[in-house]
This record gives sequence, C-alpha cells and structure tokens, in this order.
Amino acid sequence: MRRLGTGIGWRPEIADAVEEMPGIDWVEAVSENLCPGHLPDSLLRLRERGVTVVPHGVSLGLGGADRPDAGRLAALAERAEVLGSPLVTEHIAFVRAGGALTASPLMEAGHLLPVPRTRDALDVLCENVRIAQDALPVPLAVENIAALVSWPDEELTEGQFLYELADRTGVRLLIDVANLHTNHVNLGEDPARALGELPLEAIAYVHVAGGFERDGVWHDSHAHPVPRPVLHILTDLASRVAPPGVLLERDENFPEGDELHGEVEAIRVALDKGRAARKATGGLGTAPRVSRTPAPAPVGADDAVRQRLGLAQAALLSALVAGTPVPEGFDRVRLGVQARALAGKRADVVGKVAPELPVILGARYRPAFLAYAQDRPMTGGYRRDALDFVAHVLRTAPEEGEDPGVRRELREWWLERSGPVPRSTRPGARLARATRRVLLRR
Repeated sequence: MRRLGTGIGWRPEIADAVEEMPGIDWVEAVSENLCPGHLPDSLLRLRERGVTVVPHGVSLGLGGADRPDAGRLAALAERAEVLGSPLVTEHIAFVRAGGALTASPLMEAGHLLPVPRTRDALDVLCENVRIAQDALPVPLAVENIAALVSWPDEELTEGQFLYELADRTGVRLLIDVANLHTNHVNLGEDPARALGELPLEAIAYVHVAGGFERDGVWHDSHAHPVPRPVLHILTDLASRVAPPGVLLERDENFPEGDELHGEVEAIRVALDKGRAARKATGGLGTAPRVSRTPAPAPVGADDAVRQRLGLAQAALLSALVAGTPVPEGFDRVRLGVQARALAGKRADVVGKVAPELPVILGARYRPAFLAYAQDRPMTGGYRRDALDFVAHVLRTAPEEGEDPGVRRELREWWLERSGPVPRSTRPGARLARATRRVLLRR
C-alpha cells in the first residue's frame, strides 16, 4: 500500500491554513463537494507541490440494501482521475432506504447510519463493494463509522465484520480511531479487541477526529479537539502496525492554523509512542491479536436477502426521520437522541446550503425547521429539502400576525429557485425585478 504520511482534511474554510502548514504530505477532500471542471485553486496549488489529494465519498451508501448507483460511482471515479488520486474512500453505512425494493417512499438520512452486523448485511455489503471496485479506476478503502444506536441480534463484532469484509473482497480499510472511541462510549465495544480482530495489512490509512460527550452519549462532531482517549487508541494501533497514512478531520468550529497544527503534532506524538511500543514488543502492541474462527463460505446476496435488509433499514430510518414507531429491539431513548441529532444536522446543513433562510426568518428559522422535519423525511437532497421547507412554511404559517415582508421574501426566494431555470436568468427577469422594486417603493 502506498505510503501517504501525515495529512489533514481539506475544507474551504481552512484552505489557507492547510497550504501554510508544515509537514502535510496529503489531504482528503469530500468528493461530493468537488466539481471536476472547477477545482478550488487551493487544491490545484497543493497538487502542483506534490501533495496527494484523496476524494472521500459520503453518499454511495455501500451498506444499503440497493446496489450502488452507477451515476454516483461514475462521479467518484471522475474525481479520482482528475485529482490523480492513488485511491478513493467511502463508508460502511447506509444513507437512504425505501424505494422500489421495499415498495415504499424513498427516504434520505442526511447522515451515515450503521449497518447491522449480520450475515445477510455482510453478503449485501460485499457484493456492493465488488460492484464499486469494478467501477473505480483506483483501489477503494472503506471506513468504519460511529454509531449512537446498535442493531438487535447482531451476529458479528465490529472487528469480525471488518475482517470478513476485507477477506472476501480484498477491499482496503480506512480505520477511524475516533469512531472506535465513539462506539466504546455509546455501545460498550472494546476498541482494543476491534483492533486485535482487524486484518492490519489491509489498512489504507487512519482518521483521527474530535467530539464531545453529553448525558453519557458521545457525539462524533468533528468540531472539537481530539481527546486523549482517541490518541490512546491511535497509539495502540501504531503499536501493532505502521499505518500508511494518518489524517486529522475537522469539519466545524475551525480553530486558527496554529491550533490545527498543534493537533497534527499531537497525532505525530501518539504515532511515535506506538512505534516505540511496537519495537519493544515485536509488533504485538498493547494487547495480543484475537484468534479467529474460519469464516463460512461466502454466498451471494440475492433479491430476497436485499429485500429483508431493505425493509429493516427502512423501518429504522422511518422511525428516525418520519416519527413512525420504533422497531422492536432498539433502544428507544438512544433512537430519540439519534433522531434529534439528525434533525439538528439537517437544519444546520439546509441553513448552509440556503443561507438566506436563517437571515429571512431570524430566530424562527431553527424551531420552524425542526417542526417541519419532525415527520417529513428528506427525499431529494438538501437543496430540495430547503425548497420543501419554504413551501411548507408558506402553506401552513398563518398570515394573521405574520410580517408581510418576511412572507414576501420567502415567496420570492422559493420562486427564484423552484423552476428548472432560475428566474433571475430568464428573459425579461432584469426588467421585472426593476419594475417590482419601483412598485414596492410606492
């Protein structure tokens, strides 16, 4: 596996800091946020300096019941080729459910949700990974995710699940040590055991990130400094194997460049400690490798298996985003925490995709959006969600006592964006806007 070195997640908000940061060998960029024909100048300059750029996908849903979408795979492949990337990465997660497979409305989570660690789900995931591998021009690595809830009646531990996935498909693993910590706090899973069960030779690189704990639940926020327990897990991993690359992720609440650089240096220190332990113990690390029983012979994922998984995932997602009853066996309290987190994230992302809405609505924006989202799943991405939210407000908000200026601004915003062509680019639009401004002054 190609050596990557030390890296950081590239985000537009910290582009200048990343360019100026010493000792950065590579960066990772969210694939869906890149336009191949209009790459950010910062990424182009980094590439010219020889810095490797890895596209990191978030929307394939390889753990979902449906086969991967050909268009999404083509887009990921295109970004890998344009960037000259040595590999691409995605997640072991499902991000949507419903649709034709289950004869139910399609719902989007807007988030990475855990796959049940069952033989059925593993068969589906393995087939989906093979489909993705065949469509991509470079190797694929898949990432373990953080979870607030666990599926009932699981048959495998996380380490066993990842080991069999890599063994059956040859896929590389992107191990997120922050997610191992999250699952330790939330689900009681032992990160040392998970590391001991992994095929260490399959690791492509490692993610490190921060989060916070509230009421006994760890939230993998990527918006806080990396905590000491996560660095300890990184040291444990490095005591077992030399990871080809390690990368700091930060997605919100971006600190100054010096603080970011300090977090990268803390990662290097944790790696050095692990390297020293590996030399002292001959690669056994802080805990011995876990022995494994041979995996059963792999089987294909037929349509009946996919449908069973699809129905289970649709029931869970519907409970999270549409207010339907909680499926049997799930922790209702934890599911409530996850549902609120999903709704809050949805409000935040819509507010970024459509920044005019929080300005127009002011303090009313967030409670109005959360009320709208309570039983209305996202079905077509965040931009569609913003349009649907505004249409809902215009349709349901009482006009009595409503500021007519707010209502007019919302209506204008919706009309501008709801058609196939923005109104501002249609013939006569400039004259119409000028006329409207004159009339509004009267």
